[in-house]
Amino acid sequence: MSQSGLFITFEGIDGSGKSTQTRLLADHLRNNGRDVILTREPGGSEGAEDIRKLLLEGATDRWSAETELLLFMAARRDHLERMINPAVEAGQIVICDRFVDSTRMYQGLSRGDLRQAVDMLHNLMIGKEPDLTVRIDLNPEVGLKRALSRGGEEERFEAFGVNLQAKMRQGFLALAEEFSDRFLIVDGNRTVEEIASDVRSHVDAALQ
Repeated sequence: MSQSGLFITFEGIDGSGKSTQTRLLADHLRNNGRDVILTREPGGSEGAEDIRKLLLEGATDRWSAETELLLFMAARRDHLERMINPAVEAGQIVICDRFVDSTRMYQGLSRGDLRQAVDMLHNLMIGKEPDLTVRIDLNPEVGLKRALSRGGEEERFEAFGVNLQAKMRQGFLALAEEFSDRFLIVDGNRTVEEIASDVRSHVDAALQ
């Protein structure tokens, strides 16, 4: 993989430390001479960032799970066309904070019984799975407390409470078994540096 692009995603419940770890991994790879694009979902492209505001701000009942799914897919398609695919094809490493696995959990399992619809739309409109997915596993109560302590306007999903986060955690563990060829589960109940060291070692091995 060292001469070609690589698509790495980070997944986990809210407050699990994904965003911090994506930045640390990007810094590590850049320090080792790799060309890295750091991005996020929903968002990552101009159109997708506009949709992000619609999804993450406002009341919990602003959208149904079905409407959320369509909005996420629209944002992801724009992100894929304008950033992810061109970067990977150019040999860059793309590190993305969330991707389709979050949709499989939030809309496919936790917010609605839509997993079949998620996979159908993903296959039809996206058609891309990550090369490696880092799943940071953390106690749902700890994660939610961290997420809410950040403040800000993007707390629509956190407002659903700890039950949603607990259901998400179990769902992600099941998803890691389903896609075991690309999932790496990392213990999030450690220091930031311990987690980062674990992630670095696995990614460096994948790039050999």
